[in-house]
Amino acid sequence: MQRLLAFLVCLGLALPAAAQNADAPIQQVLQAHGELIAKASRRTIQTAIDGLTASGLPAAQNVLQRWQDKEMWQDEETGLFVFATEIDRDTIHIFDVADGADLGEVPDDTYKQLKPNSGVRGLIAAGLVRFQLTDPDPAVRLTALNAIARDPDETHLPALRDVQAAEADPDLVAQMTRLERLLTIEFGSDEAEKVQAISYFDGDLGVDARAVLNPLVATRIEVGEAIPIGPEVVRPVTPGDDTLSKEDAYDLLVRADLAPPLIPQNEVREALIRNIDAGMVAGVQVATLDTDQARSAAFATLVSEGLAEPAATAQDIDTALAAYQFFEVFAGPSPTVARAAQEVLTGIETSVALNQTADLALDAISLASIYFLAAIGLAITFGVMGVINMAHGEFIMMGAYTGYVVQLFVPDHTLSILLAIPLAFMVTFAAGVAMERLVIRWLYHRPLETLLATFGVSIALQQLAKNIFGTQARPLTAPGWLDGSMVINDIVSISYIRIAILILALIFLALFLFVMNRTRLGLEVRAVTQNPRMAASMGINPDRINMLTFGFGSGIAGIAGVAIGLYAKVTSEMGSDYIVQSFMTVVVGGVGNIWGTLLGAAMVGSMQKGIEFLNPSNTLAAQTYMILFIILFIQFRPKGIIALKGRAAEA
Repeated sequence: MQRLLAFLVCLGLALPAAAQNADAPIQQVLQAHGELIAKASRRTIQTAIDGLTASGLPAAQNVLQRWQDKEMWQDEETGLFVFATEIDRDTIHIFDVADGADLGEVPDDTYKQLKPNSGVRGLIAAGLVRFQLTDPDPAVRLTALNAIARDPDETHLPALRDVQAAEADPDLVAQMTRLERLLTIEFGSDEAEKVQAISYFDGDLGVDARAVLNPLVATRIEVGEAIPIGPEVVRPVTPGDDTLSKEDAYDLLVRADLAPPLIPQNEVREALIRNIDAGMVAGVQVATLDTDQARSAAFATLVSEGLAEPAATAQDIDTALAAYQFFEVFAGPSPTVARAAQEVLTGIETSVALNQTADLALDAISLASIYFLAAIGLAITFGVMGVINMAHGEFIMMGAYTGYVVQLFVPDHTLSILLAIPLAFMVTFAAGVAMERLVIRWLYHRPLETLLATFGVSIALQQLAKNIFGTQARPLTAPGWLDGSMVINDIVSISYIRIAILILALIFLALFLFVMNRTRLGLEVRAVTQNPRMAASMGINPDRINMLTFGFGSGIAGIAGVAIGLYAKVTSEMGSDYIVQSFMTVVVGGVGNIWGTLLGAAMVGSMQKGIEFLNPSNTLAAQTYMILFIILFIQFRPKGIIALKGRAAEA
């Protein structure tokens, strides 16, 4: 009875396995290559993988994936393949390879787990890539290309070549071609093929291209009695230059058995210690051997007396170095490929230099637009009124905080910025008028007192901002459409926020020119600037013009604060970061002249970016050098690039 029950249990466990579809197309493909799959090796398995990928069956991709994950088993009695997961040491849960149907739990006695080694798994992965690269969804194909680019393998190269001709999407064709060329350089076996692939990247700015090409031009230094003639030789090398020091050159001779090794200093010291006799070594007092020169002289005496092995002198080293030729050779196996890569890299370096210059110019223009916005208001007040307003930076800060407050009540960032710009102008215009009425009007023609008074107002406004908003930086969030950068290539890019600030600066340049040249206020301002007494005699109120001018300049500073706050944190001290540059911009450009301010901003921005490029690790040095240059500049042109005629010129 027990034997019958055991037989029925075994029969019940075996029945599901018999229920699998042995006639399924995917099972037939597996059976056609069953022997290769069962005894998989890197040398023979490619035929079976190609059979699966070429079958066009929807289940083929799943079979490859499960095989790679060691989840495919074979029934050794029937030869049929199944998917399986282990339940315990003696039982597995099997599934049909065609449709994944549950076939139940069976003993694993007659089943063999397929465990492909790393080499076979790599070939399977390449087969899976083919499925992804031929997927109808372009997003899947793009994901596959990005995955290959992140972790390239030699098995990906034939997969790419197989599907390249069938790709119809032009963007994917370009990316696929580029990736195929990179893999050809890295994994291709034909030298001519590699050279052709290298030429594809002539002038290319991609970091990935340089990453692949740079290892090909790796070099090493060798030594011989003469420099050989051959494509592997890069150039001769002279010991003592930046490439090869004399010490390294002599070590190279020693490693090549062309010169005796140098005696280390510790051995010299030990030789001197061994020969101490009555406080003396080689007739010299031990106490006097406190320099390298004295110890070398004593050691030379021991050598002459046969008490120590001779050591090479500096003259001996120079003589040995002069007797041989040092030269640099390509370290790779193919000099032809290395020279092709070197030629392309030279062209790339030229393109990189040109694009770095363009990127630096864009950064300089961007910074100049920021300085122009920050300085335009100061140019108005300083040029028209002759007032040195040290609180100008705090008007910038007030504008930024106005934008922050608006965003607290208006969550839509685009709308909040559109509201913040005119509101910041009104707030800082009112603050500027109040400051002119309460402080500045009593201090005209007294520059020192004006400077001290506005400096005090600056400190008071900073402290007021701290009391209201605290000391922590506050965010002024840019609209979502200003996120990111406009990327021209891998080197040249500019953020959309800076583009917006540049456009804003141009708008205010046009607005200022319109106000000054096309409105009555502008006419009166220009009249007061040129000759205030004559303007007063013509019915113009200089006092009113001064008030409006100071308010207008302060209002523009508030708008500049909103723009600057979009990419810089809003703090009570943010204005002090721009007051020095604003004054430098106005002084260099020419006091009171809008075109001079524009040229001054361009000069200051370009100079700062240029110095930072030459000395990127020290931004303080850039500020210092810039100030020194401007001090020298105003010695030769004290009235700035464009000198203004009138009251500012007389001040």
